[in-house]
Amino acid sequence: MNALDSFGLDRARERLPAAQAQGMSIALWAELIPDALALCADTAELTFRELNARCNQLARALRERGIGFGDGVALLCTNRAEFVEVFWATRRIGVRLTTINWQLTAAEAVYIVDDCDAKLLFIEQRFESVARELAERAQKLRLRVAIGAPAPGIAGCEDYESLLRGQPEADIEAPRLGTHMLYTSGTTGRPKGVYRPPVAAPPTATAVAADYRAGESVHLLTGPLYHAAPLSFSLAVPQAYGAAVVMMDGWQAERALQLIERQRVTHTHMVPTMFHRLLSLPESTRKRYDSSSLRFILHGAAPCPVPLKQAMLDWLGPIVHEYYAATEGTGTYVDPLSWLSRPGTVGKSVPADHVKILDESGLELAPGQVGQVYLKRPEQGGFQYYKDASKTERAYRDRHFTLGDLGYLDRDGYLFLTDRSAHLIISGGVNIYPAEVEAVLLTHPAIADVGVIGVPNLEWGEEVKAVALLQPGCAKSAELAAELIEHCRARLAHYKCPRTVDFVDELPRHDNGKLYKHKLRESYRPRAS
Repeated sequence: MNALDSFGLDRARERLPAAQAQGMSIALWAELIPDALALCADTAELTFRELNARCNQLARALRERGIGFGDGVALLCTNRAEFVEVFWATRRIGVRLTTINWQLTAAEAVYIVDDCDAKLLFIEQRFESVARELAERAQKLRLRVAIGAPAPGIAGCEDYESLLRGQPEADIEAPRLGTHMLYTSGTTGRPKGVYRPPVAAPPTATAVAADYRAGESVHLLTGPLYHAAPLSFSLAVPQAYGAAVVMMDGWQAERALQLIERQRVTHTHMVPTMFHRLLSLPESTRKRYDSSSLRFILHGAAPCPVPLKQAMLDWLGPIVHEYYAATEGTGTYVDPLSWLSRPGTVGKSVPADHVKILDESGLELAPGQVGQVYLKRPEQGGFQYYKDASKTERAYRDRHFTLGDLGYLDRDGYLFLTDRSAHLIISGGVNIYPAEVEAVLLTHPAIADVGVIGVPNLEWGEEVKAVALLQPGCAKSAELAAELIEHCRARLAHYKCPRTVDFVDELPRHDNGKLYKHKLRESYRPRAS
């Protein structure tokens, strides 16, 4: 019998807010369910007792080196156990942690490390070339720690395991809640750090709906932890509630099904691209694996076409939940049954003024009218762009901020997104939303992925072009391009349909599932007539 059996889950949850306020939620579960699995990664498996001990060792080592409350720490690492340890250790000593996209160039990584005022950089040894440039160019770093193995040729780089060795495993004294500060994707201009002060906020609607059961729930982490959604929804939340986290280091559809069966996964977070890849597997492959343990799938980060989500619900049942939010703050949430009654919604505005739809002049629009979507600033821990007060001020209209998305509210306050304002195609003075066209093209069996963009047209201003990635075994041809255009014309007003279709071997997507539309557009503009 573990301590939780006699203590009770409800009483444990009563203690959780106090533990979270000090960054010590892992320590609570180490006390109550010490031998329960906390983490399963390619590099290690850790119980809550083991994870908590290593977090305490790392926290003490950082304090000894002068890293403490309010200091910046940067982390460049793939999905491995050390990433989790750094996250929770810095959270209990008041540090501001910035996770870095390991796909960035060295120059881009240097900019973020300098801009976030990092005193310490944790870097995985596989990124040795980036580490060497960071060592030469990052101006504010005092310490460098190599994860995996010491990086040869990098002066002053300590070994991660040596850092922990000899440190006591007991809970640290005087813990202080830290925070993480992630950077925007930087589609226009330099990326900016989104800083939110260390505040133990109340549970979100998604956390309540997930209903994690300490020592029983198992969450499959499918995306890279440097990104906000996996970091929050697949690590911070489930482990804070005592769930085990099974980490994937790279997405593969069939591998995900294998892990769901083997680990008896109950929860996961995915993006729509993953849904499409799962549903593109042969039915015989999907039926080969037992997915009956699943009871909660959360998705967001990118628009999900209605037919795609409906297919997931038809396959797995009413367990697919959705949110609309961003690094800057919370948005909306919708459960499966509510979505089925209003297909396409991303959730209800709660309270009623949390979401506003405004026109270009800032006037609020009536239900059903498309405009810019604004979300209310969080009551606790509202964000600011780090060291950029003017950008923070420009982001707000009173207490609301926008992510640049377009949408509308229905008469009952449910939000529907149409697209991003930057993606809007204007042809002959008429607005065309690429996401609507992409959703139709994804229903064609030959399409594995697709992006729809506007390209210059002398008569109409812009015309619609589809850029498609085909399923394995499908051949590129003019006949298939014509078939795809007709597929759209049978389902959409003709002015919305692509005039041309190009086939590519790869589309430029973020790891969060969003398409780099600006890259796609720019690749076509020089050759458009």
